[in-house]
Amino acid sequence: MTTSKMISALIGPAFVAVAISMLLNASSMPALVEQASHDPALILVSGLMTFVAGLAIVRVHNLWTGGWIVAVTVLGWLFVLGGLARILFPFQLAEMAADVAQHSGFLLVEAVILLALGGFLSFKGYGRG
Repeated sequence: MTTSKMISALIGPAFVAVAISMLLNASSMPALVEQASHDPALILVSGLMTFVAGLAIVRVHNLWTGGWIVAVTVLGWLFVLGGLARILFPFQLAEMAADVAQHSGFLLVEAVILLALGGFLSFKGYGRG
């Protein structure tokens, strides 16, 4: 199994699971995000985990050769940048999360995007070829 397929086989189902959770709990997601926005330490710790996951992906998969595998590299870099932002600016991001919590439509769009991306990565990670 190539590195691209292995990483896709890990990230894809995780994205699908999070998206399904968001859709099944759509009515309570704004309250959950609102509650998390009052805990900058949670944002900082999640940032550390996201940063390390992104570094791991970029370390073994910094490939810009084209095709679908570039999506894995881009996700790795987005994890690095997103994690770093959470580490450096937990209080500011907590305020932004509180604003997002008031717009449940945004959370629905995010869930649909995660579901589509997770489905695509799962297909690539577990499919033939």
